[in-house]
Amino acid sequence: MTTTSTATDLPPDAPGDLDVPSVTARHFGLAVLALGMGGFAIGTTEFVTMGLLPQISDGVDVSIPTGGHVISAYAVGVVVGAPVLAFLGARLPRRALLVALMAAFAVGNGISALATSYEQLMVARFAAGLPHGAYFGVASLVAASMARPSRKGRAVSQVMLGLSVANVLGVPAATLLGQELGWRAAFWAVSGLGLVTLALVAWFVPSCPGDAEASGRRELSAFRVPQVWLTLLAGAVGFGGMFAVYSYIAPVVTDVAGLGERSVSIYLLGFGLGMVAGTWVAGIMADWSIFRSLIIGGSGMAVALLGFWLAAPHGWAALPFAFLITTLGSVLVINLQLRLMDVAGDAQTLGAAMNHASLNIANALGAWLGGVVIAAGWGLRAPALVGVLLSLAGVAILLVSARLHVRQRDAVRA
Repeated sequence: MTTTSTATDLPPDAPGDLDVPSVTARHFGLAVLALGMGGFAIGTTEFVTMGLLPQISDGVDVSIPTGGHVISAYAVGVVVGAPVLAFLGARLPRRALLVALMAAFAVGNGISALATSYEQLMVARFAAGLPHGAYFGVASLVAASMARPSRKGRAVSQVMLGLSVANVLGVPAATLLGQELGWRAAFWAVSGLGLVTLALVAWFVPSCPGDAEASGRRELSAFRVPQVWLTLLAGAVGFGGMFAVYSYIAPVVTDVAGLGERSVSIYLLGFGLGMVAGTWVAGIMADWSIFRSLIIGGSGMAVALLGFWLAAPHGWAALPFAFLITTLGSVLVINLQLRLMDVAGDAQTLGAAMNHASLNIANALGAWLGGVVIAAGWGLRAPALVGVLLSLAGVAILLVSARLHVRQRDAVRA
């Protein structure tokens, strides 16, 4: 018998239904700003290494390809730190945990600035990446707990907005600082941002209890939930589409579009502005429907990537598509965060933190596959088509998730 799909066939996804204890902030706006400042600091340190890679490589006496492993060390720190720190910190008061994570972040970046050898810098960047995922996960839970039920999605997106603004303001400023005063100055500046965040969180974020009933076994139970794995997989694959293009934007702009080297910074600004716009829109869309926003974000990004592939040989014609790629990608990221907070059940801390581990895998996957097709001789535009396929694969995984939900729901009703 054929059944007709209806709106009720989609997973329940109202952010107001997220099971987080409510707390009252004396100054909600300042509390969210404090949490967002952490995102700004994290976003700055994550991407400034790319802008200062030649200076950093010279500073520790290695080649640029070898110096690029410093970027990978940070990403590995994110992937390792997200589950481990969330696992260990689930029972701790959330404000205290955020302060501790920012303290560790500041120390990791300070050690990065002090590193005198390549090996020391690799360890320091790994350490600096450890708090990344756990901070965003816990900060998202705190933001949701402070917001009215109808605005939880927007509250989480405002925390993540700091990461997007970092790409527009923090990364260019830190890169310029590093070029003028030496690469170590950039890491000292980021360390200072971590200390500022620590003070703001301690002052403005209300006391939030941890989960007194949390245990290692219960947190790890998130990994027994198929919907958690499907959501993580959708992020690791689907969001890889954006990185397939982002990683190779410079040669595309200069060699395919035929523009000057200075035009690369304008394209990067377009990517950054798209992140800011998408993060803001994502919160509004999430308060409408998390799951539908995921489908729109993933499928829309595939269309934007195809448009970028078509427009790339025509100079500035590809710039609007660069903006749309990160706009729709940010819609995907925010709603993946909210969905993980929902489907993880009692293991919310671990579930929320794992989103950024998934996204860092997407970073590596997209960049790697983009490099594979370029090396195969398919041209510098080919990563955009890889991105289309990755984005559509992410949407397909989400549809499998929806189908599984329907089967589970029907089984319970039967």
